[in-house]
Amino acid sequence: MRSSATHIAVVCALALLVMLVAGTRVTTAAVTCVVTELAPCAAAISSSSPPSQQCCSKIKEQRPCLCQYLKNPSLRGYVNSPNAKKVATTCGVPIPKC
Repeated sequence: MRSSATHIAVVCALALLVMLVAGTRVTTAAVTCVVTELAPCAAAISSSSPPSQQCCSKIKEQRPCLCQYLKNPSLRGYVNSPNAKKVATTCGVPIPKC
């Protein structure tokens, strides 16, 4: 029997992957905000594993988009999740106050 925390993490990971596949596009300055660009971070956000170098690179690239993602009701919960915040902190990218 799975623990409820594991079950919640799996559900969140699946929801994140669905949203990543569906994609969200917003253009901010020189960056095209595409939530699917954060796909390399899915494993780190859905588990306790450290983020990869590619994940950190993508979070830094998508940093100008984080407020747009936070304003999106479908994405807000994932960007504000404890694991997502931990991944961003590990990568040196602060979660903005929007």
